[in-house]
Amino acid sequence: MTQRTATTDSSYVRIFDTTLRDGEQSPGCSMNLEEKLRVAQTLQEMGVDIIEAGFPAASNGDFEAVQAIARAVDRATVTGLCRAARGDIERCAEAIKPAKHKRIHTFISTSPLHMKYKLQMEPSRVLELIESSVSLAAGLADEVEWSAEDGSRSEHDFLCRAVETAIKAGATTINIPDTVGYTTPDEYHDLIKMLFDRVPNIDKAILSVHCHNDLGLAVANTLAGIRAGARQAECTINGIGERAGNAALEEIVMALKVRNDRMPYTTGVDATMITKASRLISTITGFMVQPNKAIVGANAFAHESGIHQDGMLKHAGTYEIMTPASVGLTKSNLVLGKHSGRAAFRSKLKELGYDLGDNALNDAFTRFKDLADKKKDVFDDDIIALVDDEVRDHEHVKFMSLQVTASSHGPSMAGLEIIVDGETKRATTSGTGPVDAVFNAIKATIPHDASLLLYQVHAVTSGTDAQAEVTVRLEEAGKTVQGQGSDADTLVASARAYLHALNKLYVKRAKTAPAALSA
Repeated sequence: MTQRTATTDSSYVRIFDTTLRDGEQSPGCSMNLEEKLRVAQTLQEMGVDIIEAGFPAASNGDFEAVQAIARAVDRATVTGLCRAARGDIERCAEAIKPAKHKRIHTFISTSPLHMKYKLQMEPSRVLELIESSVSLAAGLADEVEWSAEDGSRSEHDFLCRAVETAIKAGATTINIPDTVGYTTPDEYHDLIKMLFDRVPNIDKAILSVHCHNDLGLAVANTLAGIRAGARQAECTINGIGERAGNAALEEIVMALKVRNDRMPYTTGVDATMITKASRLISTITGFMVQPNKAIVGANAFAHESGIHQDGMLKHAGTYEIMTPASVGLTKSNLVLGKHSGRAAFRSKLKELGYDLGDNALNDAFTRFKDLADKKKDVFDDDIIALVDDEVRDHEHVKFMSLQVTASSHGPSMAGLEIIVDGETKRATTSGTGPVDAVFNAIKATIPHDASLLLYQVHAVTSGTDAQAEVTVRLEEAGKTVQGQGSDADTLVASARAYLHALNKLYVKRAKTAPAALSA
């Protein structure tokens, strides 16, 4: 398949998003099928060129997720990762078969360290596997991407031979990962430039960069690779990924947009959807974005210093190099209250990027009115947390009500009412504290052996009446799930988060990942 029109421009940088593959490899970051589909649809809507949907050979669950995304996505290219093995490649080809635009992404290590200790192969054998794996993949998909794992620590002579071999075998994209986040911008720039200078058939493929953030240089290295001629950038929303994470999509896109004078390149990403995508990933994974995170952090457009505030009042450009609107952020704080109607609420949801059906809208509006009665100020982030909590799947277990009594002179008590598969269940239990009492009440109504691995409370906005967003991580029989819940009452949010996790545990499929899942 020939590249689509938008990618024929020599200044166009393809955005390859691996949130659903490399991002999901972050410990505790697993997503279920429904969540992966939501992410994939959001990525396509925002204009991502290639979506790496998973590692089909890792498990049946991963295979089914990649296949479902391949069916659902019709504009972006869908790819899956696979090792240089026939079984992996054929499994990947089957998973992406429904996609309108198909790509197989296969990889093998090329650094002396990896070849000696990880692969335990001679360089000549690695070259043979590159040729055979890429040739096989080329016959099974529209496009083939080949990655030189640990490419930044590979010997130049051997890397050139490996790249030339992959292109001859049919690779249309060549990816040079900085797998362990070791390189520096000038070094990485020179590496990419060296490949353009020395590989004779390099003009027959697109060069791609995939940088990890172990030294905090992932975005800087990615931009250096682009300046050297790479025209595909591999990244994740919020920079999630193995260890310290990957290059952050939002930072790459906005760097190219804001500093187009120094980097005259374009992408197809609609930057106004960045905030929505960031919040979606944060909500699904439970990985909260640090307040000072570039582009999407809560403080990215906040100004507390009197000097800064004075400058902002005179001209926003004094301390803001981009507008909040350019990344999909509204500047208003108090936008809705207890006197607001359903039409205004629906309008605000659309402004924030949500389009709910009538039933979901009614449920969300009811919770909004309850929140507005409890909170003096209702902020955009309050509404986002409320809606994200409402749209989650609660078919198996549904929260109804909670009463808690806490005391410094004795055990706390919790009275809980929930609906399990249509049946109302109630329990009143005690605990060493109110949260312990709430969780004991849940265990009394839904007996289970899950262990609590994480309990985290995050204030959605500021103030003592701020909505609480709670993350709960459970583990049972080797399966780990994460649930989130939000409410003006921290204990209610805690109950919702625990029940959300139990819902996910109820439908969780066993996943057994292969030994090597990096590129």
